[in-house]
Amino acid sequence: MSPGEKLDPIPDSFILQPPVFHPVVPYVTTIFGGLHAGKMVMLQGVVPLDAHRFQVDFQCGCSLCPRPDIAFHFNPRFHTTKPHVICNTLHGGRWQREARWPHLALWRGSSFLILFLFGNEEVKVSVNGQHFLHFRYRLPLSHVDTLGIFGDILVEAVGFLNINPFVEGSREYPVGHEVPCSHALPQGLWPGQVIIVRGLVLQEPKHFTVSLRDQAAHAPVTFRASFADGTLAWISRWGQKKLISAPFLFYPQRFFEVLLLCQEGGLKLALNGQGLGATSVNQQALEQLRELRISGSVQLYCVHS
Repeated sequence: MSPGEKLDPIPDSFILQPPVFHPVVPYVTTIFGGLHAGKMVMLQGVVPLDAHRFQVDFQCGCSLCPRPDIAFHFNPRFHTTKPHVICNTLHGGRWQREARWPHLALWRGSSFLILFLFGNEEVKVSVNGQHFLHFRYRLPLSHVDTLGIFGDILVEAVGFLNINPFVEGSREYPVGHEVPCSHALPQGLWPGQVIIVRGLVLQEPKHFTVSLRDQAAHAPVTFRASFADGTLAWISRWGQKKLISAPFLFYPQRFFEVLLLCQEGGLKLALNGQGLGATSVNQQALEQLRELRISGSVQLYCVHS
């Protein structure tokens, strides 16, 4: 499989829309697969010193005329004596009754991380790791297929997560988990299985490593990203390095997704939705793997296998 070649089709539930870095505002993009319960959108950026307001709209289409319905309108305002957020729904060209939330944890000149988690009946929003509001849907979530960002905002990254990383039944928003981190593979790996690792690269990264180990703690497969020289490589059980000829898509203070797809005789790799090739591994060795171990200069938000 050559660098840049796309992976074979995998179930829709595993497809992550590639993150977008430093888009120009106003910014409008399609939400691949639309919205559904359990999907999360991450917005990372900075509020300008002279900001008046900005808005994040989850829209039912992207037409300019007529204006599309907006299922969820998130609108922080800074130009008043008491900064606050307005949430609303636009239906048939008319705004419905607005909801207002005071005590906004965003300030002019500050950076932020906003998470939008979409549930069955409402969307929950956290700001910088703290729950801020929830808003019940007034239009069907399934009608939303477009994200629009407008106003006074500097966007550094937009991320789309298809698998809910939250603990079932928990009301808390996830925080980055420190590494090294181990994840059990009680039945080994088999063709068609997918491993997904999502997280955030730290500010001064050195390396990032994902290794698969057997019961004897041997690691037949290791993927390593080195920030010092900007290289990606497969590391064999005996320490031999095979460089991956592909763009280095890890950046400080940005989100990432690593996907490993098990196939007959090996693993395929994708980073932020880009196929980066494959490595050969004996099928028997794959079946004997029992641990996924992650280390390096990252915080983890989700590990799925």
